[in-house]
Amino acid sequence: MKKESHKTSYGSMERWLITYADMITLLLIFFIVMYSLSQVDIKKFRMLAESLSKAMGGGGVILENLGPSVVPGISGTQVETPQDVADNAEMENIRRELLRSIQRQGLGARVSATIEERGIVLSFQEEVLFKLGSAELTPRAREIIAAVAPVLLKTPNYIRIEGHTDNLPINTERFPSNWELSTARATAVVKELIRTANFPPQRLSAVGYGEYRPRVPNDSEANRQLNRRVDLVILRSKYTGAEPGSLPAAPLD
Repeated sequence: MKKESHKTSYGSMERWLITYADMITLLLIFFIVMYSLSQVDIKKFRMLAESLSKAMGGGGVILENLGPSVVPGISGTQVETPQDVADNAEMENIRRELLRSIQRQGLGARVSATIEERGIVLSFQEEVLFKLGSAELTPRAREIIAAVAPVLLKTPNYIRIEGHTDNLPINTERFPSNWELSTARATAVVKELIRTANFPPQRLSAVGYGEYRPRVPNDSEANRQLNRRVDLVILRSKYTGAEPGSLPAAPLD
């Protein structure tokens, strides 16, 4: 009777070995999977993604952002290609040249040139180009546009002119709302580029954002002044495929 009780107790004590063995097996499988993931060739994966995108009729790259990786040493962000490096260098050269043109005009404090994901953003505060509530370019504004136009012409990239206002309402015969004011200002800059520098119209576009893309909160006059602006955006070349194409010009008879 005592021997049987001893055997039963001994068997119960060894049951933890089964759980331990299961845990070791799962850990082994986990590390095998992690090792397999670490051997993924990101460049080949991107080539496959681009091929699939083209085969399906897409103009861009699918799976552009792979997301964060659980494997150390493998980034889920976009891999920088030699074309990206060259594009970044060209963007920086253009930005510096634009800043030199602006500084020669004595406008360094009211005009900024920054590089963002979408491209170079040359931002003019409202008083540099327009009077308050107006979409008519001042004579000084025409001089400034003439100064930066040669730099803009050097790049084949698309250029988007964006008009912005503050949140103070406007209701005039010409501008029933800030939508009309911001769009009219962007269009005025587009027309001046074409008139002054014979800029190719197919490379330009005008957008009005009204009060809805503020740079800072509209909670003070100083902040509202910052939000009243016109941005000239030199889009990166990789976004060319996202822009609508144009038909070639018909031959003149």
